[in-house]
Amino acid sequence: MSRLKALSPHIIAVVASLVFLDSLRFKFTNAPETQVIFGKLDAWAASLGAPGLFAQTGLFSQYVIGTAELAAATCLLIGIHPALRRFQALGALIAFAVMSGAVNFHLWTPLGIDPNADGGGLFMMACVVWAGALALIAIRRRELAAIGQGLKTAILPQPSVPSPALQPPDLQGARL
Repeated sequence: MSRLKALSPHIIAVVASLVFLDSLRFKFTNAPETQVIFGKLDAWAASLGAPGLFAQTGLFSQYVIGTAELAAATCLLIGIHPALRRFQALGALIAFAVMSGAVNFHLWTPLGIDPNADGGGLFMMACVVWAGALALIAIRRRELAAIGQGLKTAILPQPSVPSPALQPPDLQGARL
């Protein structure tokens, strides 16, 4: 049982990566299925006053989403190596963000859960990856905390503590 517990993060990472990597052939080749999905999303965005948001050159185009999925898959797989666990945590965050968008767009837009008449398979895979990413975030919370601390240290100025050699001498008992 402890071996399964130790392997579960890597199994989750491999499954999520396989889903992402499989979807890239559709996104990066502009497959008809991808055109349908992103076309529906772009029409919906246009009805809200944001035309082109999901178009091929839009902020959330199939290429942008595909690149984020590729980055997530890469980080998840690299993070299997013990010295690079932080990458798995970062990949889980990227996967969670991308799949949160996917699940919500399937649920709350005209896209629906079965846009390509696949019986909802695409939506179900998004849910599986979303849940797996959430589990990995929980499992890799220490690594995420370390990443956050590193970012904090890199971005925010640290309070400086003067070196004893740079402090002025104590003049209280000195004769002048």
